[in-house]
Amino acid sequence: MAELLEALGHWPGALWLQRSGTAYLFVNAAHILGIGLLLGAILPLDLRLAGLIRSAPLAVLAPFLIRVAACGLALAVLTGAWLFTVKPVEYAGNPAFLWKLGLLALAFANIALQHRGAALERAVATERLPRRVRGHALASAGLWLAVLVAGRWIGFV
Repeated sequence: MAELLEALGHWPGALWLQRSGTAYLFVNAAHILGIGLLLGAILPLDLRLAGLIRSAPLAVLAPFLIRVAACGLALAVLTGAWLFTVKPVEYAGNPAFLWKLGLLALAFANIALQHRGAALERAVATERLPRRVRGHALASAGLWLAVLVAGRWIGFV
């Protein structure tokens, strides 16, 4: 595993970020943009699915917010993986980074569970929010906020 981490740190994309403050700035900014898109879309949707706010119909909100969150997630994951290659050995030993990975795994599992079956689609179509949908929405909101905090924590450990 140590050899793989060392190799990642010598990947051309990693070397470019290590040597260019401007490149690092833009990739980091793209990572923050991805996080902003993800949280800016998923939190209102989760609060709506949890029944904590009532605004526009779910049939209008959900498809758009899910797509925005998915684009933000893709951007955050891709740029986050790229940023990891700048100091892979250091990050792999950082407890906050390991917490972030664990929380990310839980957040991805929650996505898979929420989208399994037809409960979410029925809730969106009928505006009836079963306990399962509400529970996954609350878990989603909490997990994504925890991932955000763990990501910020990385720089302080």
